[in-house]
Amino acid sequence: MMSPPQHLIIFGPPGAGKGTHAPRICEQFNLKHLSTGDMLRAAVSKKTPLGLKAKSAMNAGKLVSDELVVGIVGDAIRELKTGFLLDGFPRTVDQAKALSDFLKTQGKTIDYVINLKVPEGVLEERICGRWIHKASGRSYHTKYAPPKVKEIDDVTGEPLIQRKDDTKEALKVRLKAFREQTLPILKFYTRVGIKVAHIDVSGLPERAWDNIRKRFGLPPTKITFTGDTKFKYVNTTEVESDNNLIVFGLGIFVGVMMYSFYKE
Repeated sequence: MMSPPQHLIIFGPPGAGKGTHAPRICEQFNLKHLSTGDMLRAAVSKKTPLGLKAKSAMNAGKLVSDELVVGIVGDAIRELKTGFLLDGFPRTVDQAKALSDFLKTQGKTIDYVINLKVPEGVLEERICGRWIHKASGRSYHTKYAPPKVKEIDDVTGEPLIQRKDDTKEALKVRLKAFREQTLPILKFYTRVGIKVAHIDVSGLPERAWDNIRKRFGLPPTKITFTGDTKFKYVNTTEVESDNNLIVFGLGIFVGVMMYSFYKE
């Protein structure tokens, strides 16, 4: 098995399943999941110097500058006692270069860049089939997790809605932006000698995770559905071990009974 990576970045187009797979990767390698949105909100909430500057920019309707974003990411990394998985950062080659420069000051480097790959036709099916119940956030999918009644929430009976971003037209715009942002970053990391793992996650969640765990030499796992389209991963090695213990225990029990029988 390969040495466990400690510093990862994950990329994937909308609908690739980053929200499903990133937490699992972090669990397997004991990493902290660092998403850009969460780090910004935390910095603003804590009223850090950079967080206050970011809040001021956002209140003024301005974009948060690269310098501020890199600084906030750096602050979050400094606080960690474990490794990390960056999600949503870097978004530009300049940010990637700034991140590399910062990590050098900390004696760290990126071990792996994960690029989740899904054909555009599959992404369209995944995204355009999503419907949500606005009040609760419950999500459905016309193919994979349909409501009992079309476009109606199972619990409340209220109408479901489709987000503006979950249409075919919006997806084209989002994919174009993703390609323009991400491809140069992947080329940058390849050029500077950092491993880029292109992983096919176009299949069902269990098969997609199987491709990820094989890439990193992880033990077999099985996915079970837990409701609201969430997934639970079970280490099948542990399950097999538990089963072996049960069989061993039954064997001892049978042996004792046979011994008692013959003794009598």
